[in-house]
Amino acid sequence: MSYSQLLARISMFENLQEEELEHLSTLLRSRRFARGEVIFHQGDVGTSLFIVRKGQVAIRLSSDEGKEVILALLDRGDFFGELALLDEEPRSTDAVAREEADLLSLQREDFRRFLEERPQVGMKLLSALSRLVRRVTQLVHDTTFLDARTRLVRVLLELAQHQGKPAADGVVITQRLTQSELANLCGLTRESTNKWLRFYVREGLLSYEGGQITLVQPARLGQEAE
Repeated sequence: MSYSQLLARISMFENLQEEELEHLSTLLRSRRFARGEVIFHQGDVGTSLFIVRKGQVAIRLSSDEGKEVILALLDRGDFFGELALLDEEPRSTDAVAREEADLLSLQREDFRRFLEERPQVGMKLLSALSRLVRRVTQLVHDTTFLDARTRLVRVLLELAQHQGKPAADGVVITQRLTQSELANLCGLTRESTNKWLRFYVREGLLSYEGGQITLVQPARLGQEAE
């Protein structure tokens, strides 16, 4: 089965020719993970890159005390695990299936041979890594300098930008999030997240029902993050 159409929608591979995509698709292996199953732990030996074919994956950091921070929520077409392919160091994060997930894996040696033959893919990979560094830097900045309210608003706006869909009553964030997951994304406690969610619901700026978040007035909410 060819996965070339999926690969063509991934930024790292979007400039490849059809025959190159077909060749790359033959190197991929399908893997399935149940809801809540750990794909890899921080510290594991990394030997493959993963592409999300179906489902959702959370990339997170965990402390010895059990605290968690979610760095990214990934959907179809997103990829992760690329760092271990480049430096052969242990995994720097955890990856967990938020729901049943079908993934495609690409082994290190296959990926490196592919990169050697197509240096333009390497440049795309560097761009992806740059975005990851910027994301982590922004997270550290927000956690250090912003109050809980502003951190929550910024995360909601970011989710709406990347995963939002227009609706009659505003912009719907397609991924359903528990308060604990949203708190982890913001680097906040669940109690603080719940407090400010209820505040903005009362203000009429968003709705939150069954894990579904809708930004009713995104522009006004954006003013809260300034």
